[in-house]
Amino acid sequence: MAVHRLGEGRPVLLLHGLFSSAEVNWIKFGHAQVLADAGFEAIIPDWRVHGESDAPTDPDAFPSGVLVKDAFAVVEALGLTDYDLVGFSLGSRTAVSAVLAGLAPRKLVLTGMGLEGLTNWEKRVAFFVDMIDHFDEIKHGDPRFIAKSFMKTQGIDPVAARLLLTKGVDDIDTAELAQIAMPTLVLIGDEDRDNGSPQRLADALPDARVETIPGTHMSCVMKPALSEAIARFLSD
Repeated sequence: MAVHRLGEGRPVLLLHGLFSSAEVNWIKFGHAQVLADAGFEAIIPDWRVHGESDAPTDPDAFPSGVLVKDAFAVVEALGLTDYDLVGFSLGSRTAVSAVLAGLAPRKLVLTGMGLEGLTNWEKRVAFFVDMIDHFDEIKHGDPRFIAKSFMKTQGIDPVAARLLLTKGVDDIDTAELAQIAMPTLVLIGDEDRDNGSPQRLADALPDARVETIPGTHMSCVMKPALSEAIARFLSD
């Protein structure tokens, strides 16, 4: 796994979204720098199959819950004990699973995520697997075209991606969300409901609130409001 680091201070682990990378999600548009300027050390892994990390095509490289295992591996390898945790989209989903599995950040930020995004993984997987299986047939105007284009632009290996999607991500029991006790910010674009209701997600958590920023699921990543809101919450 490639792990990118920027700044000095309180560690904040940033988990990127599906088919994205540390560079695209957190570095390119200045979010890691905003956090570094606010006194944090941004620690940003590339998930396996993404960015500068390896993209194995051996099914044995994708045990159940592999992204959660990778998140634990980063925390343990860097000796993180007092840190914050931030995820975007699939990164948020993985952050929730990792906290339920035992990670204990001081604060949690879930961006690009609603309650239904934690519960309908099988449906989401079916969409992306269908896109991969019909990759060469998909043309402009097809509902799968944007996902195809983003995956192609990021140089994602389709075989490795299919294995990750179908083998490496587990379901989440939303009844367990009551166990997530740390202060949590559910941060969402005002035009983003790709993963369902952010308010329902916040309501399911013991100590959470919703904050809205400008943008869709994709465009909010390009706006400074994303990292400004994260920095404010983590600095309180």
